[in-house]
Amino acid sequence: MRIAFGVEYDGQPFYGFQTQKQEPTVQSCLEKAVSKVANHPVRVICAGRTDTGVSATQQIIHFETTAVRTPRQWVLGVNTAIHEGVSVLWAKQVDDTFHARFSATSRSYQYRILCRKVRPAINRHQLTWVLPPLDHKKMHEAAQYLLGEHDFNAFRSSKCQANNPVRTMHEARVYQVGDHIICEFRANAFLHHMIRNIVGTLLKVGKAERPVQWVEEVLLGKDRTKAGMTAPPNGLMFTGVTYPHSYRVPPNETD
Repeated sequence: MRIAFGVEYDGQPFYGFQTQKQEPTVQSCLEKAVSKVANHPVRVICAGRTDTGVSATQQIIHFETTAVRTPRQWVLGVNTAIHEGVSVLWAKQVDDTFHARFSATSRSYQYRILCRKVRPAINRHQLTWVLPPLDHKKMHEAAQYLLGEHDFNAFRSSKCQANNPVRTMHEARVYQVGDHIICEFRANAFLHHMIRNIVGTLLKVGKAERPVQWVEEVLLGKDRTKAGMTAPPNGLMFTGVTYPHSYRVPPNETD
């Protein structure tokens, strides 16, 4: 049977989601804990891989198992066995056609910036600190050039393995809450470092180093060297995934 989990994690102690030579990773921790509860080896597949230091509030994974467990048993069992920086929020048996990555219709990220004169002590691993002034209204205006279907080659890492740089940006907004400037993005999919490169570019606009229209020039130029710096990973959060309603993922309270 196929089981889906909703997972949250603090990215600070991990070398990203995907299993690699450096440890720990979120995937390896999940696989060890789920395998223990299932009593057989398990491989998990996620909706979107995150880099070193990047956190998630609603990552979706799925795996195959022959073990019969209730959703509550999966949640309690895995959370007892796993690294303290990872928590399973819910578990649900899903149709065999469901795929955490390929069934997704959109993914959402949030980038949080603390804009004040004093460095942060609280939640510093999930913030990027920028000295004021920073014009969030101009950053939001500039972000609107990214909406729709575009070639996002200007905003992807040189290590990006995607064959096609075209993505569709459904939402892009920047707003302020107290000392925090929040950047939110939703797209059908994202390229490697795409959000961090976009934020690094928007920061140049917010700091009045570049005009609002410059972001459109960078996008159309398709040249990574013309964009802003890659923003630090610790401000980035994977915040959700959407799927066709028929899968009922994530589940609601009646499921």
